[in-house]
Amino acid sequence: MKKVTIIDYGMSNLLSITRAMEQVGAEVVLTEQPEIICEADYLILPGVGTFPDGMRELNKRNIPEAIHTFLKTGKPFMGICLGMQMMFESGEEIEKTNGLGIIPGEVVALPPVQQNGEVNTIPHMCWSEVNYKRDTKQTPFESIDNHSYLYFVHSFYANPSKEEDCFATSSFGDINFCSVVNHKNAWGMQFHPEKSGEIGLKILLGFLKL
Repeated sequence: MKKVTIIDYGMSNLLSITRAMEQVGAEVVLTEQPEIICEADYLILPGVGTFPDGMRELNKRNIPEAIHTFLKTGKPFMGICLGMQMMFESGEEIEKTNGLGIIPGEVVALPPVQQNGEVNTIPHMCWSEVNYKRDTKQTPFESIDNHSYLYFVHSFYANPSKEEDCFATSSFGDINFCSVVNHKNAWGMQFHPEKSGEIGLKILLGFLKL
């Protein structure tokens, strides 16, 4: 049985991601302890809330350094929703805040108005297509069809500095935003795989196969 460590920093709905990982056959460890994070086999950073609060809670627990130590092992890492956003260098929510710096780029607000003047409904809370920009072989998405629908809830989006770090895109109004990022062994997903039905479970199972 694969052991998955989920970071508990006081801001996440851990029940849904824990149950989803258990459903695909993983043993789950919940922790805020840096030494356990460093030694994980698979590591997940979930997240619900604001970018500044998330980074504040991670920093209080000395978790950022532990995440970077883990990443150097080459073992699989996944950030979900706010967890994905905090993988970037900075976020502009409420106030500009430094992120984990795993992926170059910033997190910015979804546009309230489209170019044609139509008003967007924020947050982006719905099922949306995920469209691949890279080959899915030997990735968590290997068994997932292109243009599959997954569940999103967010008001900000990640803007990678390097195009190659964007694995897949989705649409909001008249913009395409990066909805899946990947750099080496680090994966980030703006949607919630744990709330995306059978397709989301297949993605989590694919993560366990890395």
